Amino acid sequence: MRLLVGMLIVFACVFGGYLAQGGHMEVLFQPFEVLIILGAAAGAFVIGNTGAVLKQCLGVMGTLFRGPRYNKAAYVELLGLQFSLFKLVQSKGVLALEPHIEDPGQSSIFAKFPKFAANHHAVEFMCDYLRMVTLGTNNAHEMDALMDEELETHHQENERVVSAIQALADGTPALGIVAAVLGVIHTMGAISEPPEVLGHMIGGALVGTFFGVFVAYGFFGPMAQALRNIYEAENKYFLCMKVGLLAHISGQPPVLAIEFARKLLMSEDRPTFSEIDESTAGLAALS
Repeated sequence: MRLLVGMLIVFACVFGGYLAQGGHMEVLFQPFEVLIILGAAAGAFVIGNTGAVLKQCLGVMGTLFRGPRYNKAAYVELLGLQFSLFKLVQSKGVLALEPHIEDPGQSSIFAKFPKFAANHHAVEFMCDYLRMVTLGTNNAHEMDALMDEELETHHQENERVVSAIQALADGTPALGIVAAVLGVIHTMGAISEPPEVLGHMIGGALVGTFFGVFVAYGFFGPMAQALRNIYEAENKYFLCMKVGLLAHISGQPPVLAIEFARKLLMSEDRPTFSEIDESTAGLAALS
């Protein structure tokens, strides 16, 4: 919704201001200028990115319209899940985790937290490291380093998409100049035409510069920044999991382990201690 509202504001202010000063919209209708700019931008985008990045970019608009998936309710659920898993280990031993992490789809614990259970990447991350714990890994420093490597790889995968869109934003104004120069060349070829015809042709050529700058700074650049914010919010969610897991591996009791995880959250998303205490009060160690 925020993306749509922002786009409407950009359109309303740019074209509303143009019309308010007496501009004519039909002058801006230059489909061949748009074709040159967007077509060249699409071609450059394909040249400059790998197949994996291009495939990943297919879902970018859906990600932008959906926005960040993680809010306070999502973190309350995550911390509640961690509390339940750690409490199970505390009461029944680490091997009690095995049926839950080997088949999370059938786990009675994961079933209590449906939003988390629907997040395939988060479930995989949680189960992989808990599986290592059941196999005997108890060195928190080694686990910390391994988690950092995995999260850094995930960050790089996301950042290459952001960089691709940012490069598109950086290059589009120059492609607008290309379209404008071609328009001027076309105009010079018709220099014998009357002034009103030449004026229309020159105006059409300048639309290329306008359109290139407009889509770069009005859309592509903000889209890249919005996508970066979404990915940073996702990274924070996984860092929360990481801190809770490391605190558990270090021997902290469940209530302190999730408190460690809660502390690193952004203020707008961080549940209070009382909210977490209330949400975990009714949670029992499930088998």
